[in-house]
Amino acid sequence: MSLPATALTRSYTHELPHLTGERVLLQGWVHALRKLGGVSFLILRDGWGTAQIIVENEAQLAPLQEGNLMPESVISIEGEVRATPQAPGGVEIGDPTITVLTPIAEPLPVVISKREINAALPTLLDHAVVANRHPARRALFRLGAGVMAAFRSHLNERGFTEIQTPKLVASATESGANVFGVDYFGRRAYLAQSPQFYKQVMVGVFERVFEVGPVFRAEPHDTIRHINEYVSLDVEFGFIEDHFTVMSLLRDILAGIFNHLQEQYAPEVALTTATLPHVPATIPYIHFSEAQELIFARHGVDVRGEPDLSPQDERWLGEWARQEYGSDFLFVTGYPMQKRPFYTHPDPARPTYSNSFDLLFRGIELVTGGQRLHRYDDYLEALARAGQSPEPFAAYLEAFRYGMPPHGGFAIGMERLLMQLTGAPNVRLTTLFPRDLTRLTP
Repeated sequence: MSLPATALTRSYTHELPHLTGERVLLQGWVHALRKLGGVSFLILRDGWGTAQIIVENEAQLAPLQEGNLMPESVISIEGEVRATPQAPGGVEIGDPTITVLTPIAEPLPVVISKREINAALPTLLDHAVVANRHPARRALFRLGAGVMAAFRSHLNERGFTEIQTPKLVASATESGANVFGVDYFGRRAYLAQSPQFYKQVMVGVFERVFEVGPVFRAEPHDTIRHINEYVSLDVEFGFIEDHFTVMSLLRDILAGIFNHLQEQYAPEVALTTATLPHVPATIPYIHFSEAQELIFARHGVDVRGEPDLSPQDERWLGEWARQEYGSDFLFVTGYPMQKRPFYTHPDPARPTYSNSFDLLFRGIELVTGGQRLHRYDDYLEALARAGQSPEPFAAYLEAFRYGMPPHGGFAIGMERLLMQLTGAPNVRLTTLFPRDLTRLTP
């Protein structure tokens, strides 16, 4: 169907408060239609928001009544913008002329015209192509776009270069088994667990690099905090002192992200009921061994000697950080070397511990990072201790044979960040089209 002839250029719903008294052209979807006596309230949704249209006679409404059209029909409307304090956004459209562009005559698999989607998680995910049109769902993913934009902006201002690294690789980045193997023209290849090797290599080219891209983890977890493909916000940079240099940069980046969301995405923050945290000038930190002693002293659970923190341990530490420092964030430093990848730099004073960290955000691990080895001989020794042959890592190790500075970095899981910001009960709710143990569609 061709567009109606009009002298008007299209306006968008978020522009309407500045167009009072003007006649405008809107295009979008029928979000909802309510009839109250002789007046109908039509809600049009476009890619930026919604607008209320007042329809005062049946003739104006006739295009929607033909064929009993349903929500999500695509329409074009010409009408006058009127200041109406009680209307959403303080304006509404009157005296409309409605043209149907794409008629829909069947009910939706998920109702998205209510304030909240009343559907079980599997149903919502099965019909995500429709459910993600809901204003709150859409706002959540727009927040994700804001996170990525702020991440890029902050690093660009600091002289970092954005890179894109291969997602098909010849060896497992973390030297583990939890990788997705693929047939690469008769050879074995893997989906990249992270851009770790390549971003380190590129420190030798640009000194400061970052990447926004997908990573793949073949971990058989079925938890509220794990998915098998997610967006990783990766940073690596050279000429650092130690892992505390990396922690300082991470703090500044997070502060920049949250400030950007507050300034540029206030409507989306409100729609998603996200709670933006205050990032302290210095995020508190606790050494891994001290964290275990603290858990034992406060909760009577002896986790001393364990090589990692459990989700419950992280929650306890998050509560302690809020009580002790009023902070939503806590760095846990010095994880045991046995739980860190071979390229992790050990603590010179306590070699069984590492110059690495996790950042807990509201009691859940959000970021892992640290200082890396930078001398070639140290890599050979580390691989030998891990029982790994250097041969599969030859291209990676070449960078260290020919001079690399002390360097380090980190990776932020974007979907988990959104989960903690919005208080979502499951990371699948903050993932556009999640991939987990059972889900490959939509």
